[in-house]
Amino acid sequence: METGADNRKELFEDMPVGSALRTMILPTIMGQIIVLIYNMADTFYVGRTGETYMVAGISLILPVFNLLICLSGLAGTGGGSLISRLLGRGREDEARRISWFSLWISILMALSYSGIMWIFNEPILRALGAGDKIFVYARQYAMCVIVLGAVPTVLSNVLANLIRSVGKSKESGFGIALGGALNIILDPLFMFVLLPDGYEVMGVGIATFISNCIACLYFFSVLLRGDKDRGRIITFNPKWGMPEKRDIASVFFVGIPASVSSFLFDLDYIIIDRLMVSYSEMSLAAIGIVLKVERLPLNVGVGICQGMMPIVAYNYSAGNHRRMNDTVKLSRKVGLITAAVSILIYELFAPEIVSFFISEPETAGLASEFLRVRVLATPLMFMSFFTVYLFQAFGRGNISMFLAVMRWAVFNIPMLFILNAIFGMYGIVWSQVTADILTVALSLFVYESFKRKNFKLGIERVDKR
Repeated sequence: METGADNRKELFEDMPVGSALRTMILPTIMGQIIVLIYNMADTFYVGRTGETYMVAGISLILPVFNLLICLSGLAGTGGGSLISRLLGRGREDEARRISWFSLWISILMALSYSGIMWIFNEPILRALGAGDKIFVYARQYAMCVIVLGAVPTVLSNVLANLIRSVGKSKESGFGIALGGALNIILDPLFMFVLLPDGYEVMGVGIATFISNCIACLYFFSVLLRGDKDRGRIITFNPKWGMPEKRDIASVFFVGIPASVSSFLFDLDYIIIDRLMVSYSEMSLAAIGIVLKVERLPLNVGVGICQGMMPIVAYNYSAGNHRRMNDTVKLSRKVGLITAAVSILIYELFAPEIVSFFISEPETAGLASEFLRVRVLATPLMFMSFFTVYLFQAFGRGNISMFLAVMRWAVFNIPMLFILNAIFGMYGIVWSQVTADILTVALSLFVYESFKRKNFKLGIERVDKR
């Protein structure tokens, strides 16, 4: 009977690269698509009411909710990357210590974020641009998905990352997809059946909270029925002892840049919302729809990167450079093809896609125009975060931090203000394409320089953190 270690070795070392990637990537892509659908489902169902202020209220909370997700990146990405590298070096007991440490630190962070939103929800929402007509809906949604939902949301994402890091991509993807599918089912139930008129936004918030709780329970069940005794890597049990100080540092060394990158991504969305609402609440609702719709190809790209990352990290630490490079090349090719297809579909069918989320003609027309511009950045955005994921897999948090800061703080966010000042509302929409041309050029230069320095003649100075 095969043990968990046997299965991991087969996946990470022996299986053909295409088959290994397919095993890891398909579940993560499906999970990411379902997550996106359930995120868009909230906007879709609320959009059926025809209430622009409700749609704007949910759109306003999207960046704040995504900031919650970025907390899971600290423990999930940092811990998951390190666990894969530790397994590549045969250090299973230390991988167990890192797993329980990552899980408990994520719970503490989620509780802290929940408390801040509970105490300071009004000043936070006002600062984000919530006027009186939007505030009530934004607050309803925030109380459900952030104040009540912080712990199950963060814990689900961290567990998904850690479970994937040991090669269980199918279980990870299914858990994420389960939460999304339940949310799609529960949204209309709470909106149109259980709650009275006027509480549709609260209904989708409650549905999201319940769905994330059930996803969390599923991940607990995966741990309980996992490989027994020394075959089990992911655990809440601190009996294995404290991780080594250098490994705790490594979790944060990779996790903090991942969180900062997510934070700056969401800050970019917050600034877009703030700039758009200065034109009209209709433009805020339109860009809110676009920022969700454009995530389909991006989430597929994220799924590719998430599935690729454990294989790259494991083989990086094991010194198998050929397998690592083959994995990188194939993953990049699949991601760019996906981006090209998305451009074609969105350019041809933008009005039909937008009509699923809002029926009001003027807002829908504006959203269609925005979508056709924003989608042009898809391959550039994929290449940007693909490179960051690679450096996270290598354990090089300093480089991933540099690229994240350059992308968002130096290129994207300043470009928003510059193009808004010159071209107005449409300058905001074009800023992503313009900034990411610079980002990709820098990312490719940094990656090629790293490759020449570290993989010359197949000799690598392996990161021992």
